[in-house]
Amino acid sequence: MSKKDKASKAPKVEIGISKDDRQSIADGLSRLLADEYTLYLKTHNYHWNVTGPMFNTLHLMFETQYTEAALAVDLVAERIRALGFPAPGSYSQYAELAAVKEDTGVPEAMSMVRNLVADHETVTRTARSLFPLADAAADEPTADLLTQRMQLHEKTAWMLRSLLE
Repeated sequence: MSKKDKASKAPKVEIGISKDDRQSIADGLSRLLADEYTLYLKTHNYHWNVTGPMFNTLHLMFETQYTEAALAVDLVAERIRALGFPAPGSYSQYAELAAVKEDTGVPEAMSMVRNLVADHETVTRTARSLFPLADAAADEPTADLLTQRMQLHEKTAWMLRSLLE
């Protein structure tokens, strides 16, 4: 069965949001997914490679953060799917879509913390930028997801920032 035949047999997505609005929201959520996944990968890298006097504290903190991030990518990807569009799922797509940039090196511990503060703030801005689309389309599930993601990222940035004072 061809891709076109499969698509013609799939039921239409009829959730009270126009296809154009769903597409715009899904595109924005794809950027959020790319940011979330890149942040997950960076945090996991830092967990593995952190050293220094704060090793145990940061190692455990980073583990908590990347574990939460692993769950978050599922939530965002599943919302994209619920809107009727495929979720991006490759490193090349994430590299193209993400505002968070990967870290291929191993910075010192406090540089890791500074980098993660900036990245959590970046993800917060990405999520916040989608609110006008979700609001205009009366897409409450997406707005709820964005609120949850922003709360988590703002709190995490604050906790990390506190380590730098």
